[in-house]
Amino acid sequence: MHWFQHLIAPGFFQSTEVQVALIIGSAVAITSAVVGVFVILRGQAFLGHALGDVGSTGAAGAALVGIQAIWGFLTGGLVAGTAVDILSRRSREREVTTGVVLSAMLGLSALFIYLITQVSSTTGVTQEILFGSIFAVNRHLVVPMMGLSCVALFLIAFIYRPLLLSTISLETAQSRGVRVRLVSLIFLFAMTMAVEQSALVMGALLSTALLIGPAATAIRHTRRLGYTMLMAAGLALLDTWLGIMLAYNSFYWPPTGRGWPVSFFIVTVMVLSYILSQLIPQPQSKRAQ
Repeated sequence: MHWFQHLIAPGFFQSTEVQVALIIGSAVAITSAVVGVFVILRGQAFLGHALGDVGSTGAAGAALVGIQAIWGFLTGGLVAGTAVDILSRRSREREVTTGVVLSAMLGLSALFIYLITQVSSTTGVTQEILFGSIFAVNRHLVVPMMGLSCVALFLIAFIYRPLLLSTISLETAQSRGVRVRLVSLIFLFAMTMAVEQSALVMGALLSTALLIGPAATAIRHTRRLGYTMLMAAGLALLDTWLGIMLAYNSFYWPPTGRGWPVSFFIVTVMVLSYILSQLIPQPQSKRAQ
């Protein structure tokens, strides 16, 4: 362990900001990885990305009225996600509807951000919304964030079997009496919670990094869905912890005292792990069990 201590800058584990970042980052990583497996299997990566972007509208609105950004992210994501679900009567219409809702919400986000620059004296709000700031997350948000993660994971566990069946074969699920529209809506709520929590720590622009990257890597190398989720969660935790450690160390890199964004390091580690995974042969067959 002596060599490991040399890799971490002094005071890492003693820092309150780091402790909060590790706790919240871990909760977000696990939730994003588990939900992300179904996001990829259901082909909803674009919707996941859109939810992260539209969350910036809610976060900007929250900044205008002076409330915590996480509630703005969550409100914006739920409103946009519900609108997509209501307007998409058929699955093939989902991408077009997502694009329309995304455009409308981004237009509103641009207005809110403009108003922030005009009427607010708070600096750095736009940067925090777009790029995140996990070291600046209030420690009082630990319990609410853990609660949101638990709710999202509970929703996935609650609809696990009908969700899996409708993911594999929509027609079979319908013939067996599965209320696929309700299952899809519940999954949408779980995905929104995962994405918007990630937006708080990663920023709206990179909020789907932990949702897509670890899950995509795990799906390539595991045959059973349970193992896939475990592997995705482990990879997401590794990405997050290494990202936090490197970001903390970067405060000691030139220019000293500035530091690099945590989101940059998390995404870098995630992309490198995905590239390395391409060099490992895939299993002969993949099937969800």
